[in-house]
Amino acid sequence: MANDIANFFDAESGQAAAAESVRNHISRYWEPRMRRAIIAHVDNGGAGLAPTAMAAVRKLVAPAA
Repeated sequence: MANDIANFFDAESGQAAAAESVRNHISRYWEPRMRRAIIAHVDNGGAGLAPTAMAAVRKLVAPAA
């Protein structure tokens, strides 16, 4: 899902702006459990994530458990 969101924003703007848009989308619309899961996935290498999605997740702050 993060890759689909990244692809959408990549088409709308450059990668730097797209990463911030993806970060904002995930922060606003994904539930905390999903955000913690994708942050953990990136912390473990982020296999399968597009560069924009990876950059966006690296900017996220993990929600409290």
